[in-house]
Amino acid sequence: MSDGYIRLVPTDPHWQPTPGAATATTAYVTRLFSGPGDDVEQVEYEFYAHVRLIDAGENFTRVTCPRCASDIDVTWLFDLIDENGGRFDELDVTVPCCGTTVSLDALHYDWPIAFARFEVSAMNPTRAKYELDVQELAEVSAVLGHPVAQVLAHY
Repeated sequence: MSDGYIRLVPTDPHWQPTPGAATATTAYVTRLFSGPGDDVEQVEYEFYAHVRLIDAGENFTRVTCPRCASDIDVTWLFDLIDENGGRFDELDVTVPCCGTTVSLDALHYDWPIAFARFEVSAMNPTRAKYELDVQELAEVSAVLGHPVAQVLAHY
């Protein structure tokens, strides 16, 4: 059995909301899946002490360099994650393709991923339109108090 997630994160990797805003955002996201025929197994938030990779799970298969447009072996990124214990105090890295310094959040990923110290995740959501649309993301941003991005993950 597999699980799908909608993972919502602040666009600034270091930003965190107040606990009250986190709770309100979780309640708002839960309501997005409360219509007829809609369902969500669980909606929860999590604060992280350090910036972490918010990955897309099995959806992620390719990364390219924004400087030279070369493919970067995904093993390089996985090794980097392992070396850092899944946490990133610094997002700038030297890419193996052209040797330039690039921020990890500036690399091009085939499925959006993010780096964050906070997330709201909806586990196994079901509704006619799976992902959140632009208006819903704007409303989540307003409740949270900061612009958000969504990562669609499958594990």
